[in-house]
Amino acid sequence: MLLVIYNPACGDRSAKEFVDAHVLSVLTDAGRTPDKVVATDLTIHEGHPAAIVKDALENAGAEDDVDVILASGDGTLNDIVSELSAHPAVGPKSGEHFRLCLALVPVGTANAMYSSLFPPASEDAAKDPTYKLQSVKSLLTHGPTVPLTLAITTFSAAPSARQPPHASVSCVVTSTALHAAILDTSEALRASHPGIERFKLAAQQNAAKWYGAQAKILPAAGRKYVQVYDPAKRAFVRHPESTKIDPIVDLTGPFIYFLSAINVDRLEPMFRIAPLAGARGQTVPSLDVVVIRPMVNHTITWDAPETREAFVSSIWKILSTAYQDGKHIDLRYNDDGEIVEGGEGDPVVEYFRCGGWEWLPDDIDPDAHIVCTDGAISRIEPGGRVVSVAARATSAGGFLIYA
Repeated sequence: MLLVIYNPACGDRSAKEFVDAHVLSVLTDAGRTPDKVVATDLTIHEGHPAAIVKDALENAGAEDDVDVILASGDGTLNDIVSELSAHPAVGPKSGEHFRLCLALVPVGTANAMYSSLFPPASEDAAKDPTYKLQSVKSLLTHGPTVPLTLAITTFSAAPSARQPPHASVSCVVTSTALHAAILDTSEALRASHPGIERFKLAAQQNAAKWYGAQAKILPAAGRKYVQVYDPAKRAFVRHPESTKIDPIVDLTGPFIYFLSAINVDRLEPMFRIAPLAGARGQTVPSLDVVVIRPMVNHTITWDAPETREAFVSSIWKILSTAYQDGKHIDLRYNDDGEIVEGGEGDPVVEYFRCGGWEWLPDDIDPDAHIVCTDGAISRIEPGGRVVSVAARATSAGGFLIYA
């Protein structure tokens, strides 16, 4: 069964036009006729994209594979993944996990998943219709598929609140601190700035904020230690504080940046924030966590408004270097606290490979309670915490992307 789904509201709202002009013609040239071409419609209900796929899985024959061409952004992909993850046995084979293969067509705003699987040579190259059809062509030629790792993020209130925890599923990014604040602010800018420029405007509005919290970095399943990137070796090594007796790494705030990448090495076509991550070749489900803590700079000894303002230029330098093929992970502080390339000073960016993390925000800092899961914004209750861990379905089921 072949299903074509497009989200007419995502990105610059060109999904239908692109499907009609390019996707359907490629299918026709290959002698393939989709069983259904359908637009998502959130006015029907919030989980409409997943409902379309679920219906296809339930009506497929016992021997039929279900392939989905999804013309959308990362948000619609998450809608499908998160909803179907709650119903892993859906389909004609009772009691078995479903297996869903998707070919992505990047017509959303940032298209992190697609551009991580098919890194573009430039921003202009990412706009070319031929570039956007690579996953579809992989489906048509029975190309390779990449299994998705999922992040299960659990929100817990304070024990005194007596509220049950609730979970969220993401397959692109889970974050707090600056990245989550940017996503939260950017929603108010969507109508006036539908492209990725709204994220840069939102970043300017939040750049001087520091976030009070404590964090724990957890080792991946089957691994004894948390790994951290060493700029001198250009590789992950065992974190010096992750020991056989206590493998968990504790991080003390304040934080500026805390982002967990899942399956992706970038958030935009050229913004390579976690350059060693990605969906290809991951043998153990893990997360790549990128952290910036201002007081890693030994010249900063106290938190004050003027100190935060002074550090804004450093934030821009770090994040702008992420556009240079992810070179920010090799930046260091010199003896004067300046950010330089090379040298032997402390790394500016703490880059972890791990199985999960825990975030405990300070109650007096409401901004530290914001969490982003694939673009959806949630808030941690006062006295609460959030834990995010990597997971993957069995080899017989789950979500796979044509690459």
